[in-house]
Amino acid sequence: MKFKDRSDAGKKLVPKLKKYKNNPDAIVLGLPRGGVVTAFEVAKALHLPLDIIVTRKIASPMQPELALGALTQEGAPIFDDNLLAMVGVTKESLQPIVVAERKEAQRRLELYRGDRPPLDLENKIAIIVDDGVATGATMRAAIMSAKNMKAQKTVVAVPVSPPETVEKIKKEANEVICLYASEVFWGVGQFYDLFLQTEDEEVIELLGQDELS
Repeated sequence: MKFKDRSDAGKKLVPKLKKYKNNPDAIVLGLPRGGVVTAFEVAKALHLPLDIIVTRKIASPMQPELALGALTQEGAPIFDDNLLAMVGVTKESLQPIVVAERKEAQRRLELYRGDRPPLDLENKIAIIVDDGVATGATMRAAIMSAKNMKAQKTVVAVPVSPPETVEKIKKEANEVICLYASEVFWGVGQFYDLFLQTEDEEVIELLGQDELS
């Protein structure tokens, strides 16, 4: 399965989430940056509000594309202990990266949200959307963040993921929707015809459109 672009992926997720349409207790949360484009289509079709949880991966110093963990706007990191052992690094040695990513998460949060009121997920159904997950580190951090904000239910909706990551996320979220669990997985971008980098300005614009709707 391939998707034209992130918007196309969002539209294809909608039928799987139609039971939440017009639900006053549900909110769609995109993971910046690319996930917000996918989440926007979901929120628009389901007539639900759109917001964000800012996540940052904690990358391996030797392999920047490999996420050994992640953190959210709240700043508390989670780690994949198996990957840490495999790569041969400790949580302590990653602290400089954690500090830098925490600052970046806060910067993006302030930039994207502007003067919006603080995110309130208490007793809400948090539908967390991304354009795809690989190791699942950032998604797991987002789930933890939603739970910390007292969401009554966490629903993960993604177009594509490796099967083992789907199983990992199922242990932490109440519901997981994945359109395509691919055994052959080199990266999220391989499942898109168009996978350009999403810029900050596009995230801000999409969140602004939601405010006007």
